[in-house]
Amino acid sequence: MHFFKYKKNELFAEDVPVRRLAEKYGTPLYIYSHKTLLRHFMAYQNAFNGYPHIICFALKSNSNPAVLRLFAKNGGGADIVSGGELYTALNAGISPKKIVYAGVGKTDEEIRFALKSKILMFNVESEDELKAINKIAGELKAKAPVGLRINPDIDPETHPYISTGLRQHKFGIPIDDAVEHYRTASRLKNISVIGIHKHIGSQITKVSPFVDALKRILVLVDELSVQGVNIKCLDIGGGLGISYKDEEPPVPSDLARNLLPLLKGRKMTLIMEPGRSITGNAGILVTKTLYLKQGVEKDFVIVDAGMNDLLRPSLYGAYHRILPVGKRRRSGIFADVVGPICESGDFIVKEREMPAVKQGEYLAVMGAGAYGFSMSSNYNSRPRPAEVMVKGREHFLIRERETYKDILRNVRIPKFLK
Repeated sequence: MHFFKYKKNELFAEDVPVRRLAEKYGTPLYIYSHKTLLRHFMAYQNAFNGYPHIICFALKSNSNPAVLRLFAKNGGGADIVSGGELYTALNAGISPKKIVYAGVGKTDEEIRFALKSKILMFNVESEDELKAINKIAGELKAKAPVGLRINPDIDPETHPYISTGLRQHKFGIPIDDAVEHYRTASRLKNISVIGIHKHIGSQITKVSPFVDALKRILVLVDELSVQGVNIKCLDIGGGLGISYKDEEPPVPSDLARNLLPLLKGRKMTLIMEPGRSITGNAGILVTKTLYLKQGVEKDFVIVDAGMNDLLRPSLYGAYHRILPVGKRRRSGIFADVVGPICESGDFIVKEREMPAVKQGEYLAVMGAGAYGFSMSSNYNSRPRPAEVMVKGREHFLIRERETYKDILRNVRIPKFLK
């Protein structure tokens, strides 16, 4: 559920007209609903009440510090995959003891930063990485807390680009090799083995892949116990999907009802890494219609938001609903909604029946709160959008729109060209 609703034919973000925000802050514009963010985050907290757990929000989905601060104030942690995400999480007030660090390509500098910050756990993805962490921890005279990311070879039945749990993927250690890798980790002087991690993909719309993956991981946990390796932190990853079109994904309470019975009697802290399911439908991207263009087979609605602002449609062929900010009686058109980027792959909507649009009208791209701004870029030298959070009748600028000067801020011209 989200709080972007029509009132008297005007789209509102909670109690603020979206049109007013677009006029005040300009477009393209990301708008987040505080009430929706909090509702979705607390759905996880409440669903897993009664079992020791940490909700480590996946920064890759939305790394705005104001959003992160909201989760931190409500007991949330962070799932990070880079030094930049670690810096952002700490800056937003997230406790390092609630931060888990995954990713296949951690650099020496990033490992040092995480060790000095005293994060909860590294989720290690290879034997070479394990040895690198051990070496750096030794240099710092520290013990590195680690879990191994295990690839359970479970099909999440999602888009291949966001599926991560099959044996052909780059992520994690094959489950058949896990015991040997844990033996290696246990022998390393500067490593403290505390956890186990799995993450099978994103935008998963069934409970069964989560259940199947957890069952395989728990068999491994029991096997490790026999070997003298006691797992304290069980990180089950994230990946719960949302409704972009007509999907009917499970909700956190469905996950809890199916997963918690499997954990009964086990003394471990459960770690979850939701991202999209918290922020996805809590945000929209507002764009302005620049031009209308009639084609031979279809019309084109040319807007000021491009693939640099919202990459998902171009990258995945992802579906996003698109709504007029102001409803009115209008005929239908068959159209692409496209941006100003100089690429044929620059589109938000392809070949869709939709209400006719007038030049200058605002459109709202729904479900843009995850993997929206966080995947944006300056391609075609375009400044990135502003971000706003709405709380009831109030609205707050939480990221200023970039300027042309921002694009060139870090550029240096060598003397021989001056």
